[in-house]
Amino acid sequence: MRVGVIGCGYWGAKHLRVLTQIPDVDLVVAIDRREDQLKQLQQQFPGVLCVSELDEALDLVDAAIVATPPRTHGPIAKRLLAAGKHVLVEKPMTASTAEALELIALAEAGGLTLMTGHTFAYNAAVIALRDLVASGELGSIYYLDSARLNLGLYQPDVNVVWDLAPHDISIINTVLDAEPTSVTAFGSKHAGSPFEDVAYLRLDYGTIGATANLHVSWLHPSKVRQTTVVGSQRMAVYDDMLDEGRLRIYDKGVQAQPTNDGAVPMTYRYGGIVSPHIAFTEPLMSEDKHFVECIRTGARPKTDGYAGLAVVRVLEAANESIQTGRTVELLEVTKA
Repeated sequence: MRVGVIGCGYWGAKHLRVLTQIPDVDLVVAIDRREDQLKQLQQQFPGVLCVSELDEALDLVDAAIVATPPRTHGPIAKRLLAAGKHVLVEKPMTASTAEALELIALAEAGGLTLMTGHTFAYNAAVIALRDLVASGELGSIYYLDSARLNLGLYQPDVNVVWDLAPHDISIINTVLDAEPTSVTAFGSKHAGSPFEDVAYLRLDYGTIGATANLHVSWLHPSKVRQTTVVGSQRMAVYDDMLDEGRLRIYDKGVQAQPTNDGAVPMTYRYGGIVSPHIAFTEPLMSEDKHFVECIRTGARPKTDGYAGLAVVRVLEAANESIQTGRTVELLEVTKA
């Protein structure tokens, strides 16, 4: 297997490191137009072949990972698929739903693997939370609440929704094993930014009767990376900022106790807190290994093109809702 990485900045360099550690990958090619970056990568990864243009690498690779700025994802991935290459595209997969659908069609027509880099879907704590929800241990899911907050980094070409929300949308879709049916969003601009730097999203999962509330911000005094799942029996919190105990299960709940006079007093349950042991595996390593394995076996990736499309649809709908002040309905997509 010969794999190229297009765009070798902060995240692309991480892919290079991981790929050099996968035994099934025989050749890793770094593709970046910044000569200084290539020189640094050559010193850091002596076994990696470094080239400045995609044209130089097309005949050298079987597959490629696209880690360039989001607006370029679609055009680069389209070119790779047209050349018969398997592709993993970083999040968000494309800048529009139309682009995402085009990539899916190209991959299906060519019998190629198309995967989206939703790294949190390969995070052991998120997988444990998904399994917890699926087991019914939390009861019926009432709602999810997620916060991804920090001071910066302001992006020059997209708002905070397109920058931060892809992570949380993919986490929630993974945990619920479902896609939202409607999106409502509100955003605001501060500090002179031309784009929204604070936003709130509400995702309705009508097919399972749950909702999710997302808060994303570039303008917050502390770094927060937290997802809460509230069920009828128990509650769970995934906190990615903790070194240990990232997933905690709270045996807490509230139950209505109707009386003959029509009153509805509430009964509160306060139980213990459990933090299950979760063996750590690097999510990016799991993701890239999965990409290579899917290419070898022809299996459908866990985060395939449709998973990427689902996130892009929510991002587009959120932008539309911010601009119009209305809830945007999402029609079901028929998968091949």
